[in-house]
Amino acid sequence: MFVGNPPRPYFLDVDTGSDLTWIQCDAPCVSCTKGPHPWYKPTKSKIVQPEDSLCQEVQHSQNYLSCDSCQQCDYEIEYADHSSSMGVLARDEMQLMMSNGDRAQVDFVFGCAYDQQGQFLNSPAKTDGILGLSSAKVSFTSQLADQGVINNVVGHCISGGANGGGYMFFGDDFVPRWGMTWVPTQNGHMNLYRTQVQRVIYGSKQIDMGQNGGNAYVTVFDSGSTYSFFPHEIYSSLINSIDLSHSLIPDNSDPLLPLCWRDIPARSIGSVKQFFEPLSLHFQKKWRILPIALNIQPDDYLIINNKGNICLGILNGSEVHDGSTIILGDISLRGKMIVYDNVRQKVGWTRSDCTNPQKPRDFPFLF
Repeated sequence: MFVGNPPRPYFLDVDTGSDLTWIQCDAPCVSCTKGPHPWYKPTKSKIVQPEDSLCQEVQHSQNYLSCDSCQQCDYEIEYADHSSSMGVLARDEMQLMMSNGDRAQVDFVFGCAYDQQGQFLNSPAKTDGILGLSSAKVSFTSQLADQGVINNVVGHCISGGANGGGYMFFGDDFVPRWGMTWVPTQNGHMNLYRTQVQRVIYGSKQIDMGQNGGNAYVTVFDSGSTYSFFPHEIYSSLINSIDLSHSLIPDNSDPLLPLCWRDIPARSIGSVKQFFEPLSLHFQKKWRILPIALNIQPDDYLIINNKGNICLGILNGSEVHDGSTIILGDISLRGKMIVYDNVRQKVGWTRSDCTNPQKPRDFPFLF
């Protein structure tokens, strides 16, 4: 993103699980990240005041006590992995490239961060901050929609494979008119893209859902999470369902990824994916005969770690979020266009190679 005047570049982590966009600030710093670009330097006129409606929105969502005598709007965010960011809100302009080739200049409110903890302190960081894309009023997408720039829709397409890449779009210009699978989202105080998963199937075998039994599990689409997380019962059942009889040698030396396999000749996911089955999440449905399913191929849940081992990119979520939520991180969202429609309150997806966004074309009607 290009922020300020003159515009300066910042790399931001695309996070559909976050409300607030924040950038590392050049301010009296308690614990700062070392990102790829010089820190954002605010001026006094850019600092948001406590009476601003977006300030009140942010502080209300964080149960933050308001301060009548304060001259700035403080925020503090804690993430699911217990990382955190603290700072003040700022308002500045940024440039957007429109689909017709024009450039739009808009004002937006974001966090001017001066104290980061946890994973944000990894040095050197690949990003300068977080791009918050939840359904909250303060999210980047909602702010653009409130200014009449776009409809409140955001989409991303993360390429599969080792080369990565992909694209993101705001508004509904690039949403396909056909071929999308849609599920409704649930309103919640955390502004997350929440749905309900009724069944999890590995290959042709239904995974034991544990004590939840016939009840559905809350499922969150969270592009800011690298890995996916399953509740303990589903995670244990999945591991028990994976057939380990294919001469794959377990390797538990990775502190983050507990289930890995070594001594694989080709050192690639393509060489072993035939040993694994597709994973299918079946969502709750109303008045439908056919199931609504998100299919996750082995390519979309396996990962190669820095030792060259093949690892399961789905982790035990017992200590993440509330421990009973399925979190679909970006490893499981690869190779698909994912669309978050805040106007109609639904999330949709379709398979894609994620090379170039294309505007949908209407088919001619025959009379």
